[in-house]
Amino acid sequence: MCGRFSLTEEIYNLKRQFEFEFFEEIGPRYNIAPSQMVLAIGQNKGGRKGAYLKWGLVPYWADDPKIGYKMINARSEGIDEKPSFKQPFKQRRCLILSDGFYEWKKNGKEKQPYRFVMKDHKPFALAGLYDVWKKEGQSPIVTCTIITTTPNEVTEDVHDRMPVILKKEDYDTWLDPNNQDTTMLKSLLRPYPADEMVKYEISPLVNSPKNEVPEILQPMNSQ
Repeated sequence: MCGRFSLTEEIYNLKRQFEFEFFEEIGPRYNIAPSQMVLAIGQNKGGRKGAYLKWGLVPYWADDPKIGYKMINARSEGIDEKPSFKQPFKQRRCLILSDGFYEWKKNGKEKQPYRFVMKDHKPFALAGLYDVWKKEGQSPIVTCTIITTTPNEVTEDVHDRMPVILKKEDYDTWLDPNNQDTTMLKSLLRPYPADEMVKYEISPLVNSPKNEVPEILQPMNSQ
């Protein structure tokens, strides 16, 4: 699964790298957790647009938005068939921006957290889906989920899943709402090349989402 990540890059650099419009201010986030707001990119006729979405997908047909707590991730296998994800996969795909994600490795009774980043330390785009939940008398809620796939050689000894990280050349294909070729879209949901990624042990500070501090990003051996 992917249950925690970071995004610390300045918005100016993000807009330049991912070529999208966004008019809100953002600050560095060191420990983004489910149910919090995440920066996502969608696409319409006017180009790529950024927006804050709540992490934890609530299908448009759901009776209770609390279902979103169980929908932070969507497995790539069968994503075009599962009721919660089938329609968003066809038409409501997005990029969720990150510069590192966290997983925990079991070590006896303890769990050691790791951070996974690109070798060049640049931000990257996670494959996401979004949906809009509306109910009479309540404000609409726009929510999202992160798609996961099998691990690569960097992540496999820590966790048996990893988030789908999309390559730059696939952004437009993924974001195009008119593209409903599910076979081709599913082909993008593969493990990211391991030789472009690194991991390192980090502090247990990350264990609590209440800890939102830059020390979380530091390798254990540098503290």
